[in-house]
Amino acid sequence: MTTVTKPPARTAPTASRAAVRRPSLARLTGVELRKLADTRAGVWLLITIGLIAAAIVVVQLFVVPEAEQTFASFFEPSLLPVGILLPVLGILSITSEWSQRSGLATFTLTPRRGRVVLAKLAAVVLAALASVLASLAVAAAGTLIAGATGDGGRWTIEAAVIWHAVLLQGINVLMGAAFGLLLLNTPLAIVTYLLLPTVWSVLGGLIKSLRGPAGWLDTTVTMDPLFGPTVTAAQWGRLAVSVAVWVALPLTAGLYRTLRREVA
Repeated sequence: MTTVTKPPARTAPTASRAAVRRPSLARLTGVELRKLADTRAGVWLLITIGLIAAAIVVVQLFVVPEAEQTFASFFEPSLLPVGILLPVLGILSITSEWSQRSGLATFTLTPRRGRVVLAKLAAVVLAALASVLASLAVAAAGTLIAGATGDGGRWTIEAAVIWHAVLLQGINVLMGAAFGLLLLNTPLAIVTYLLLPTVWSVLGGLIKSLRGPAGWLDTTVTMDPLFGPTVTAAQWGRLAVSVAVWVALPLTAGLYRTLRREVA
């Protein structure tokens, strides 16, 4: 006599089993913001940015005539040195995944690399916005001190100057992130970012035939109007061309390379 054993019935998944959901872009951006301060280099870079902005205000309190110690005069000079360091922060945000070998864990937890890169770009743009707020804060402190110790301290600034500052620092940090994506190597990306635009600027000033193209491709020229309250249509056009060459092009090529590169 033989017996037939029925296979165990398949049970439907219980309602208590939680559905696996991918992390939201906001959550990924928060993670990337924390990563900016996780490394020693990132922490000191953020501290340096804040100290430079404060140091410029202190120097102006002693050097600039009291009549010229206004909120705008404290705010605008801090944009240039901070804008030089912000791209390095953008580079570190991208290349740290490869230099510190954390990319394997990052891209395993979030296999869609495009979302990770987008979160990194959002994080560095928020960091650029925070740098503008820090410059505004130290400028306000300088204005208060100037008003309390002398005849300065006028709160005069045009709203367009603040908007231009946000745009300026956003472009700077995205340019650094673009070079980081393209090269995926921290020292090489930093040197290339600092060297290539500088060499182009020098050649544009020395070679007469390059002065015309330099007016469209030299970021030191095209971004200079952003330090003022007024930007003409022609200046916006030159800025757009230079951003396309120095930001959009390496960003696109770097994203393509990052999506295809094997994580070891």
